[in-house]
Formats: sequence, C-alpha cells, structure tokens
Amino acid sequence: METASLIAVLVMVAIAGFLLAKTVRIVPQATAGIVERFGRYHRTLHAGLNVVIPFIDRLRPLIDLREQVVSFPPQPVITSDNLVVSIDTVIYFQVTDPKAATYEIANFITAVEQLTVTTLRNVVGGMDLERTLTSREEINTELRGVLDDATGKWGIRVNRVELKAIDPPTSIQDSMEKQMRADRDKRAAILAAEGAKQSAILTAEGERQAAVLKARGEAEAAVLRADAEAKAQSVRAQGQADAISTVFKAIHEGNPTQRLLAYQYLQTLPEIAKGDANKIWIVPSEMGKALEGLGGFFGAMQDARETPRDLPDPDLRHLGRDPYAP
Repeated sequence: METASLIAVLVMVAIAGFLLAKTVRIVPQATAGIVERFGRYHRTLHAGLNVVIPFIDRLRPLIDLREQVVSFPPQPVITSDNLVVSIDTVIYFQVTDPKAATYEIANFITAVEQLTVTTLRNVVGGMDLERTLTSREEINTELRGVLDDATGKWGIRVNRVELKAIDPPTSIQDSMEKQMRADRDKRAAILAAEGAKQSAILTAEGERQAAVLKARGEAEAAVLRADAEAKAQSVRAQGQADAISTVFKAIHEGNPTQRLLAYQYLQTLPEIAKGDANKIWIVPSEMGKALEGLGGFFGAMQDARETPRDLPDPDLRHLGRDPYAP
C-alpha cells in the first residue's frame, strides 16, 4: 500500500510539473511568440513571463525581432546592352509585425530573396554596363524602395540593400582593363607633357627675368660708371684749372721774358717726343723768334767766357743760373 501511494504521488507531481511547464512560458528579449487557441490566432507573447492554457493554447516557434542580414548568392542579370553580369546582394531587414510575418507569408526569407532578384533584373535591365558599374547607390535606393513597399504587408521592414559585387564577363573585364591601362598611359603622357611645358615656360620666364635684371644691372652700372667718370673728369678738370691758374699766376708774378719761355719750351720738347703718335710738332712763330733770341743769348754767353767778366745779365736771373758758371 505504501509503495502504491508513493507511486501515485510521484505521478501526480510529474503531471503537475508538466502542466506548470506548459502553462508558464518565458519569452527572451527581442523575440515574440504567436499563441494559437484551437488552431486560430489568439495573441502575441512579448518578452518576459507569460501564462498560457495547456492543451488549449499552442505556442508557435519564437520570431526574432532583431535586424537580420541575409546574403543571397550571385544572380545573372542582363543589362540594356545585352551583357550578362553577376550581382551579389545583401539585405538588411527586420520583423515589425510577428502576426503578419507568420500568417501573411509562408517563408519571408525566400520571398525577400525572389523579390530582390526580380527587382534587381528590372532595375539593371534599364541600364548599360558602364552605368551599372557606377550607379550602385542608385540601384540600392530603387531596390530598397520596391522591397519596402512589397514587404510592408508581410510585417517586414527592409532597412538597407547593398550590392556586394558586380562581376562582368571575363572578356569584358579584359577589355576594361586594357581601356583603363590605355587611359592611365594617356593621362600619364599628358601629365608628363604638361610638366615639360610648365618647366619650359618657367625656365624661359626665369631666363627672361634674369636677362632683364642683368640688363637693368648693366644699365645702372653704366650710369654709375658714367656718373663717376663725369665726376672724376670734373675733379681732374677743376684740378687742372687750378694748376693752370696757379702756374699762370706764378708766371705773371715772375714777369718772364721771351728767352725764359723759349728755354722752358726746349726743356719740354723731350717729354712731348716720348709719345708714339707725336709725329708732327707745331712751333708758334713767336716761339721761333724767342728761340732766335735765345740763340743769340747763348752766343753772347760764349763770347763772355772768352772776355773778362762783367756784370751779369739781369735776364739770366730768371733762368735761375749763374751766367758765369761753366
């Protein structure tokens, strides 16, 4: 009897625990649960502790409410210029209505994938290859708009659509690489020519400025030299004028005679003859008369040596010599 009672108690505890587990449901954060009562939608369980009626209410698999990322395999798409490109897409979406995501669509992941493929073909089909390769943002915006409108009734919000890769055919890639290489070579040649042109222009400009500065410097130097030469000539002329004035004054104060002037002229003749260009001498007529007088004077001196000494000629005092000196 005691054994049978113990077994009955254990069975009842197990049944109570089972019923408690079926009654109390804990829903994790960022998830939601759909409760069906007798096969029909009853309510939506949110995060936290929830109570359901066992064997009457049935809890469907929990739905993740976080933003999800789905990457679809590459899809072949034909452009407007009849070229097949392979496009790889990534969809960022989030379930906003668990009830609609459960009852409005059987498999929303597959639905989003197929809708993305068809929309992508429609969008890219109206573009050529070059525009397709350079219009990623435009394609993303159009895809997001179409998907967001179509998936709104499924309780899904498409946040972003990204194109991971756009791969044209291999032959087109080779042609594009050759074209890009040719464009780069062309740009390099243009830049090199432009650099050489700028270098030549700058060199010519530098040479021109240097020539201008040099000519300006030479002109200023010539002006300075001419100014200095003029000042030097003026000083020399002034000095010569002063010297002539002094000599002239001294001569007039000494009251020289024609004989003295003739004698000084004879002393100056050797200095005049030193120049290579002095080929012709011009002797004034007055100087000839003075020389004749001077010759007579020297003759008289010779006679005076032979005769007794008389008083000296006062004219010889101006010569600074002793008339009786040998």
